[in-house]
Amino acid sequence: MDERQIMNLLSDVKEGKIAIDEAVLKLKEAPFEDMGFARPDHHRGLRQGKPEVIYGEGKTPEQTLEITKALLSHGQQRVLITRLPGESADYFMAHKEKELLFTYHELSRVAVAGPMPDKDKAEGKIVVATGGTSDIPVAEEAALTAEFYGSRVIRLYDVGVSGIHRLFNKQVMDDIMTANAVIAIAGMEGALASVVGGLADCPVIAVPTSVGYGASFGGLSALLSMLNSCASGVSVVNIDNGFGAGYLASMINQK
Repeated sequence: MDERQIMNLLSDVKEGKIAIDEAVLKLKEAPFEDMGFARPDHHRGLRQGKPEVIYGEGKTPEQTLEITKALLSHGQQRVLITRLPGESADYFMAHKEKELLFTYHELSRVAVAGPMPDKDKAEGKIVVATGGTSDIPVAEEAALTAEFYGSRVIRLYDVGVSGIHRLFNKQVMDDIMTANAVIAIAGMEGALASVVGGLADCPVIAVPTSVGYGASFGGLSALLSMLNSCASGVSVVNIDNGFGAGYLASMINQK
């Protein structure tokens, strides 16, 4: 139950359309739903301003579909699903209600059930930058998450320090310097975050990726480099956590 639904419920009580006891019961039932295999948090949007997101990996196709239906039935306009396997996306398409819009982004494994926000009404400016092309799947998870929450996103891909002149292009620099938040995504040694952190006057969210050769230890070396950044204003999320970066950047952008 979101804020609008609670306001409508209280209005119905005030106008005598619904009994107080019935309204109290609806509020008691609202916080979460016990589905046996999941307990969707229907009050998250009211508490945090952003509704619950489904992590698709590890769930059966049937579970993902049923949780999505539960969230939509309790007032969510759209549902974000991250790390959704392709076979689960296929199942969703085959078994969803015909009128439900469902979009699956294969590269990032991000799905959206319901309509995305109007891009013409997107707020602020978030820049998503990657060190290389191999980082794009994580970057798209971040970018799509931010767009899902109504932020305007500029994508700057393959601007890593191995060809640092690409970063100093006038348009690239203008985008970085006018952003409300920058998400810097890189594997290997993860140097991009420190360089961007030394240029931008806004928070920089660093995302280490598991891209790299053996000594990168699946993204651990990039993570440690980013945690040890000498640039002020750089924060770090977990390895390959594009969703976490996109969520945090949206919170910063829309304050």
